[in-house]
Amino acid sequence: KQLTDMNPFLRTEVKLGRTRDVSFRSADGTEVFGWLVTPPDFKPSRNYPAILEIHGGPRAQYAYTFFHEMQYLAANGYVVLYTNPRGGGGQGETWSGSIIGDWGSFDYQDCMAAADYLESRKFVNAKRVGVTGGSYGGYMTNWIIGHTDRFKAAVTQRSVVDLRSFVGSSDMGFDLKDEFEGWPWTNPQAYERCSPITYYKKVKTPVLIIHSEQDLRCGIEQAEQMFAMLKILGKTVELVRFPEEPHGLSRHGRPDRRKARLEFILKWFNKYMKR
Repeated sequence: KQLTDMNPFLRTEVKLGRTRDVSFRSADGTEVFGWLVTPPDFKPSRNYPAILEIHGGPRAQYAYTFFHEMQYLAANGYVVLYTNPRGGGGQGETWSGSIIGDWGSFDYQDCMAAADYLESRKFVNAKRVGVTGGSYGGYMTNWIIGHTDRFKAAVTQRSVVDLRSFVGSSDMGFDLKDEFEGWPWTNPQAYERCSPITYYKKVKTPVLIIHSEQDLRCGIEQAEQMFAMLKILGKTVELVRFPEEPHGLSRHGRPDRRKARLEFILKWFNKYMKR
């Protein structure tokens, strides 16, 4: 028996895209789960651009809940896939521990499998797939563009690019001692190998960086390093800084800035992914 009806306007004033469960196999046969959102007036015969969304954490997860960002992108004509690659939570210690000391391994492999899944859909334009994520999802976006040019555009948000400086500038940097079996000065090889900035000479993907100036989790210096290096290397990059906002801008920032953030993301993807 239904007891409440808190948001009836969502049915009468807003068209929502359809969200459905999906699963696919990673390169080594591991099954990965996620959710696919299609535009409100979806037509299977059409050819849509698509966006892969990557969650933060890494020990977090997407789940069965309403996510306004995915619906916003879908409402603007994108197919959106959000998924739970290895390294995240919700599927046991083996799953979440599979990338300890080795970020950019199984998690990257699973994200590429997600891109394969998107590109295999007949209603997706395989040449117009973008990628975005925040926090660890931003880290993985940074890692991806340094290892492949298959994505048409990227938006990295509140991200990590250099694990070495992250240790001393983040409110949880001390935690990396256990993650990478030592500090940057005792195990420098691991930190260098797993830092996306190590691979930025290879970047070809146009990338938008979004970062909050009062982010204590992933400091603004991470975005500044990334922007400066890519700019010096002559890559296509822009940086949007939000004053006064924290790490959680997308969820509890000032409403006008939350709206502006979504508009910046959409504008970037539209610029590079829509004819």
